[in-house]
Amino acid sequence: MDVSGGSGQPRSGDDEPAGQPAGPTAPATGPTDHRGPDPARHEEPAPPQEPPPADRDPDGDDDTPPVTHRPQPGRTDPADLSDTPTGTGTGTGTGTGTGTAPHPGHHDQAGHPDHRSLAHSGIAKGEPPRPRPKEPGGGILMGRPFGVPVYVAPSWFLVAALITWVFGGQLDRVLPELGAARYLVSLFFAVAFYASVLVHELAHTVAAIRFKLPVRRIQLQFFGGVSEIEKEAETPGREFVLAFVGPLLSLVLAGLFYLAMKPVEAGTVPGVLLAGLMVSNLIVAVFNLLPGLPLDGGRMLRAVVWKLTGRPMSGTVAAAWVGRALAVSVLIGLPLLNQSGALGGGEDTGGMDTVTDALLAAILAAIIWTGAGNSLRMARLREHLPELRARNLTRRAVPVETDTPLSEALRRANAAGARALVVVDADGHPLSLVREAAIVGVPEHRRPWVAVSGLAQDLTDGMRVSAELAGEALLDTLRATPATEYLVVEETGEIYGVLSAADVERAFVKAMARPTA
Repeated sequence: MDVSGGSGQPRSGDDEPAGQPAGPTAPATGPTDHRGPDPARHEEPAPPQEPPPADRDPDGDDDTPPVTHRPQPGRTDPADLSDTPTGTGTGTGTGTGTGTAPHPGHHDQAGHPDHRSLAHSGIAKGEPPRPRPKEPGGGILMGRPFGVPVYVAPSWFLVAALITWVFGGQLDRVLPELGAARYLVSLFFAVAFYASVLVHELAHTVAAIRFKLPVRRIQLQFFGGVSEIEKEAETPGREFVLAFVGPLLSLVLAGLFYLAMKPVEAGTVPGVLLAGLMVSNLIVAVFNLLPGLPLDGGRMLRAVVWKLTGRPMSGTVAAAWVGRALAVSVLIGLPLLNQSGALGGGEDTGGMDTVTDALLAAILAAIIWTGAGNSLRMARLREHLPELRARNLTRRAVPVETDTPLSEALRRANAAGARALVVVDADGHPLSLVREAAIVGVPEHRRPWVAVSGLAQDLTDGMRVSAELAGEALLDTLRATPATEYLVVEETGEIYGVLSAADVERAFVKAMARPTA
């Protein structure tokens, strides 16, 4: 993304110049560079808007993704890129994606950015990038194996009740002498099955930790579990291993339950439980090995295509479209297979069973289709993230002392072609940043009597960012310290300018609008 001006100086992510306003209003657009003014250029900032009602993480996280080895319908929020963590999951499938991005900027009814002067814009409505919560939440906290919190989502109780009811009906045919106690045995089976799912997820988690990839949390939920890994694997080999260890552990568990079943009498409660756990873990392993995103097999296919082409995006596209084809196959094929008896059904299948099979197939197909689409969007997001560079988005700033009247500060900014004000001490050391929202709130006739120090926000360590930051590292830094403006400094400590969260938002929207190469 080329965001440089004709002179080679960085812009603020706004490529459309506006006319020079009459009178002292806001600092003009331009890169933050104290080595020379550029009075010929004056660009008006576009104010940010309230974040749109995007479909956030159902757990209440702002997310991102989260890489997720587990399909999660409706969980594609580019505003969560590292906050979107990444993740991996089990049960019906697994997938990987990341997510953290700024909120989209303000647009007019025609869909174009709204360019107004700093002094007359609705900047007060803007929100800084949201900090990542230290506790992601997502249900009942069950523990922290390997330091990773494990949550049980409310949806788990629904599927546990369903498993208890279905497995209880099977026990009534196999062990009719149990009576009502069969539901207690079925509940034990449901808990043991999800313990196996947790082992599957822990395999992904241990591999991620081994590759120094941060894991945000593990969540057990409807149709399985998810391990939210916050970074993408650096190589296709690591991607393959990270995806494969989950199904491998499920296969190992199926084998262990088979061996434990050998000395146990078949018609007993232990024999039935062990047989059920063996079959369920085998189904989990085989299903997750299917070569389509967001399943583990899709991650493995992505790694193979990535290795062959040298481009991770090519692997994602291939695996995502295979995942969509898989979703259609499940929607059509699963009810037909069950009705034919291939999956244990028979020709005497009743109407209610047929409806149940179709509903189950529709849910699985929707999860797989949505997960594949989410993986594509997250991959596109990661591909465009490097275009977000602090140096290119930084606004030109002018230093002013604490007792400088606002009108005089704005006059100096307009004369220098700047769009930001940095309050400094007598030695030129930065003390605070004048907030755009505060400028808007001061009527023009009062500006000669208002000192800039009263409109400034004191600088904290988190509000000083390096001019070299870009992509995910830049967004992580902004999320760590929510603010509307940040002081951008060179490696030497010299002031480079001011970075506005609104500019980052608009630049992100522009980057995402560009087609993927």
